[in-house]
Order: sequence, then structure tokens, then C-alpha cells
Amino acid sequence: MSNTLKIVLVILGVSLVLLFMVAGKLISGYNQVIAMDENVKGKWAQVENQLKRRYDLIPNLVESVKGYAKQEKEIFENIAQARTQYFQANNVKSQIKSANVLEGALSRLLLLQERYPDLKAKQSFLKLHDSLEGTENRIAVERKRYNDSCQILYTYIRTNFGRL
Repeated sequence: MSNTLKIVLVILGVSLVLLFMVAGKLISGYNQVIAMDENVKGKWAQVENQLKRRYDLIPNLVESVKGYAKQEKEIFENIAQARTQYFQANNVKSQIKSANVLEGALSRLLLLQERYPDLKAKQSFLKLHDSLEGTENRIAVERKRYNDSCQILYTYIRTNFGRL
């Protein structure tokens, strides 16, 4: 075997090793992105769980307040409309938008207790109010976790695949 053939075979061998290393890195990176994406989806599912819990509490809260605040029809209509929009949303952006609309309507609903002092004393309203506050806190925590996992995913993608 000549020296030239040996050199060609060594270069070819080194090239193959480098090619396998690069391919392994790409496959590993791709698999890691998939795992991170699944984590993001799982975090959003937790946000959805808490939002659904909120939406399940709303009809009871509205019924509790309706007797005291019959003239506040607009607030009740806004809440019902936002709730419907959330369940009809077909993507995350639409769900977030309808959840934000609902938050505004709920804050107005909860402010009604200032106008109707008797409402503050109603035990069922107070329990629902506390449950709703707890749910709002859970939503905030789950949203933060979701946003953190999105940031990790997008940072990984930009730092590892932005150069390709």
C-alpha cells in the first residue's frame, strides 16, 4: 500500500468520525429540543388546568352575586362572553386573550362587594371569593413556569441552532 493511499484512508477515516460526531450532536440537540417542547406543552397544560378551574368557579360566583347586583348585567354578560370565547379558542394565543378579558371582568365583579356591603357577609360569596383568589395565584405560578420553560427552549434553540 502506498503512502498516498494511506493518507487518503486516514483523511477519509477522520472525516467519517467528524461527520458522525456532528450528526450525533445534531440528533442529540434535536431530541433535546423535542423534550423541551414537550415540557413547554406540559407547562401550558397546567395553566389550562388552572384556567378551567377558574372557569368552573365563575358560574357559582356569578349566581352568588346576581341576587345582590341585579343592575350589573353588563359585567355578567362580559364574564359569560369571555368564558365562551376561552372554550371556543383553538390556539394558545386566543386562550390567553380570552383569559385576559375574563380577568378584567372578574376584577369588576369582585369590586361589587364594595358597593354591596351585605355581599361581604354572605358566606358562600366569601368562600367562592377565596377559592377564586387561590386559583388566580395558581394561575400566576403556572404562567411563570410556562414562560420560564418557553424561555429555556427558545434560548437553547437560538444558541445551538441559530448558527446553522
